[in-house]
Amino acid sequence: MDNRPIGVFDSGLGGLTAVRELSRLLPGEDIIYFGDTGRVPYGGRSRQTIIKYARQDANFLSSFELKIILVACGTVSSTALDIVAAESSLPVVGVVRPASQRAAELSRTGRIGLIGTQATIRTGAYERHITTLRPEAELISQPCPLFVPLVENGRFRPGDVVIETVVREYLQPLKDRTVDTLVLGCTHYPLLREVIAAFMGPEVQLVDSGAEGARRTADRLRSMDALADPGRPGACRYYVSDSTEGFAQLASVFLQRDVNEQVQQIEIENFDSGI
Repeated sequence: MDNRPIGVFDSGLGGLTAVRELSRLLPGEDIIYFGDTGRVPYGGRSRQTIIKYARQDANFLSSFELKIILVACGTVSSTALDIVAAESSLPVVGVVRPASQRAAELSRTGRIGLIGTQATIRTGAYERHITTLRPEAELISQPCPLFVPLVENGRFRPGDVVIETVVREYLQPLKDRTVDTLVLGCTHYPLLREVIAAFMGPEVQLVDSGAEGARRTADRLRSMDALADPGRPGACRYYVSDSTEGFAQLASVFLQRDVNEQVQQIEIENFDSGI
């Protein structure tokens, strides 16, 4: 048994969707979450900038005595996961591989849609993983650069004309190609699940990359025999790189529960040293 916490980071608060699934699967685990809210979104940044940010994020989490890190960010998982993993003394799990595996298993026709940030789409990471598992699969990708800022600003609910218009513009090409499975390739996107599902229709299965990353993390901990003592209550600690004002309100939406824990702002650029 191992009562050290799990570290989780994302470019903003989207990674809390992965925290929600982790807490459901492993309610006795302590979790330390960092959201880089001062620099969100990562999706339009250059590869070198994403790598720099990912290193700083991982360096910050590594200042705690952790047992594993979940990179709950599609952009970092597709762009810099191998670098973070190689430089870390801890096991590091991303969201791209587990989500790719789930999509390959679920798709009936092999026509799989992917929505993500511009950086995630640019890397081709999902294509590589999915076609390795299903060589005949056809992956249709669509960058959705407005989704993250809209979600971070609370524009994700059904009936919101702004998000419904943007969803229709982005997803119409995927609907026209009759995909039967759609990967939500950014951990912010599950908050758009209702709007996306309503537009795509009930025949399209949605794959939540954050939830799949959380499940892979839980499996990894079990294989390491590193789960926390049974029966203990897990706790979450939150850190952000921008103002903490309004954190509890938005975080409660991602986590689907009231957030009463304290959140602390940190200077992420102070964590440039090696992991």
